[in-house]
Amino acid sequence: MATHDARPKSPRVNETRIQKVWIEAGCISCQLCQDIAPNVFRVEDGQDCVVQPEAARHFRGSREDIEQAARDCPVEVIKLEFVPTQQ
Repeated sequence: MATHDARPKSPRVNETRIQKVWIEAGCISCQLCQDIAPNVFRVEDGQDCVVQPEAARHFRGSREDIEQAARDCPVEVIKLEFVPTQQ
């Protein structure tokens, strides 16, 4: 006899995606973010870090690296904005 699980499936609550990444004032140009996520962050010869223009296309595939860069930033200037994932 086959069994059937009658419990309702839980919706995926709180699933989000990265909408925006930016750098606030105070970058010390340590290049850690570029080392972690080079397809998103760029630091040119002592300049402040910038988010590369084409970075948004890498947000999904590089999410863990982007979040790691934000967590590891020694001056905490990498900011992320999340939005709910479309179901």
